[in-house]
Amino acid sequence: MLFKTEYKNKLVKIFVPIMLSNLIAQIQMFIDRIFLGRMDILLMSAVGNATAPMWTTMSFVFSLSMGASILISQSVGEKDIEKAKDYAASMIKFHNFIPVLLFFFWTFCGPLVFKLMGVSENVMGLCVTYTRIYAPVYLITGLYASYSVVYQTSNFTKPLVAYGIIRSVLNIILDYLLIFGKFGFPRMEIAGAALGTTIAEYAGAVYLFYVTVTKKGKFFTSPGLKRILSAKIKPYLSSVKLGIPTAFEDLLWNAGNLCIIRILNTIDEKAAGIYSMVFTVEILFVVVIGSIGSGTLTLTGEATGAKDHKLYRSVVKTAVKWSFLVAAFALIFVSIFPRLTLSLFTTDKEIIEMSVIYIILVATNLFGKSGNIIVGSGIRGYGDTKWMLFTQILGTVGVISLSALFVFVFKLGILGVFVAVLCDEAIRAVINFIRFLRIKF
Repeated sequence: MLFKTEYKNKLVKIFVPIMLSNLIAQIQMFIDRIFLGRMDILLMSAVGNATAPMWTTMSFVFSLSMGASILISQSVGEKDIEKAKDYAASMIKFHNFIPVLLFFFWTFCGPLVFKLMGVSENVMGLCVTYTRIYAPVYLITGLYASYSVVYQTSNFTKPLVAYGIIRSVLNIILDYLLIFGKFGFPRMEIAGAALGTTIAEYAGAVYLFYVTVTKKGKFFTSPGLKRILSAKIKPYLSSVKLGIPTAFEDLLWNAGNLCIIRILNTIDEKAAGIYSMVFTVEILFVVVIGSIGSGTLTLTGEATGAKDHKLYRSVVKTAVKWSFLVAAFALIFVSIFPRLTLSLFTTDKEIIEMSVIYIILVATNLFGKSGNIIVGSGIRGYGDTKWMLFTQILGTVGVISLSALFVFVFKLGILGVFVAVLCDEAIRAVINFIRFLRIKF
């Protein structure tokens, strides 16, 4: 009983603040899209088309840092804190080059990306406006990704809650003022949404810098400035080697999502907006499940370092149970209130009626997604990041092929895309669970 209480309390201690921070951020994004969607569904399509490829590149940066998270957690499990700090220092020092390159890419190359995605002329200008205003956020992404790992591996994620509140509340206020032009501010619409988000991100970064400096004693895996400046690149390269499969796994998932949006754009210019609207609802629940996954990664990494197979198995199984409860709640909620939920984003009754089945399918999809997030985190915590890349390759090829088949051959339209996504997550969840059961140490 002591064993169960200890690891469950530790899992809660790690994931709850991450969950609250990310949930607050997603509610902010939720409100952001409500503002734009109720103004014009084309603005929702523009946000969906713009944020999908941008998040693809941004999540690559975060996923690349996962290798450091695994190595630091394993070092903590081995009780070698100095080695953990060396990995952290090297990551903080060298994990900023790619984000800077991405800043220049999105500032100047956005139109090319949207052209390849098949974005219509009506939506193209809106997408470019959004990306160019939002691009400066990349300049702080590397540091945020690095210190998120330090917070997580130090089992002290409470500051992320205040960070989420500061960033999100400011963003909502700025969105209201700048999108609609309230209280003397100019009516900027989608440009206002991008500017509000960018300002809020920088305000949140200032807060995290303050916490990191003033509460440095809480972060036992955090290196000092001297260690960061003198850090060698070799530990970072070791973490990158482990993180690359995860980064490419995430890149493939997002690339598959971009291909799906490309397919949706062939149906009509509102299809991507509907897809974005429905998956915005799913993301609220995925944030909770993903936060449990973050705690799972840290604790399974520590268990691997300590060679404690019983703890390793127990952490993953407990996390799966918790995530399934979240998925069950989501399915029940959207099945009872589908139209009410959809009406938050649009007043178009025709779009609401046709989207009811989509939102129920997306909620059902959370069970397969839960399995992939939690079990996948456990497999990565063990140190096997290549396996997850392998299953994601199969999944990306499969979901694109099925989407194209259902849309272009069977003429199922948007429904075909949602069915393809459901099949992909379910099949990969089964495959990954079998791999998890075979792990021994």
